[in-house]
Amino acid sequence: MDFDSIYLSLKLALWTLAIMIPLGIWCAYRLLNAGAMKAWLEAGLALPLVLPPTVLGYYFLVGFSGKTFFGIPLVFSFTGILLASLIVNLPFAIQPIQRAFETIDPQIREAAKVCGLSPWQAFRFIELPLIWRGILSASALTFAHTLGEFGVVLMVGGAIPGETKTASIAIYDRVQSFDTAGAGTLSLILLGISLIAIALAYGLFSPRTQHQRSGKR
Repeated sequence: MDFDSIYLSLKLALWTLAIMIPLGIWCAYRLLNAGAMKAWLEAGLALPLVLPPTVLGYYFLVGFSGKTFFGIPLVFSFTGILLASLIVNLPFAIQPIQRAFETIDPQIREAAKVCGLSPWQAFRFIELPLIWRGILSASALTFAHTLGEFGVVLMVGGAIPGETKTASIAIYDRVQSFDTAGAGTLSLILLGISLIAIALAYGLFSPRTQHQRSGKR
């Protein structure tokens, strides 16, 4: 069992999640009042959904080549694949939260102003609790997508054991070496982790589940 690659995938997913969710909340909130540029901004943020991973990986490879982050090279390093993962996951982190913001009745915001709340207070005490399901959905999608990311990670980070060789790349290597048993085991582990993450978001915390629990009480 290639535990190093599984650990690296989980590490990459958790770091991506920790950075992307606060960033996704901020971007989604700013998009509410983006004006005439909103459509263009949304289109740009959605590009990772439609561009082939090899195209994104190529641009990242060219853009990161020769660049460093606090002295750490961005190509063939964990920092590089983390940065690439953040960009690739923009739509998965922003869109669910943005949709949650859009479901808030504008009259609620007006009422907050009438009550004398500042924009920050209204956001913190009113809007943020109302969008928690969107945040949960964004977290599940971002986490699961990062675990399965292959093309971008391979092009930016290569397959350095313990540094950039994630579980998805390890699966590819096992298939290339005709180790179908090893590839199947790793695939099953990733499948299980992703299924649990999505089930927690869409099953355990769904409105229907919450309603059923309330009914039982």
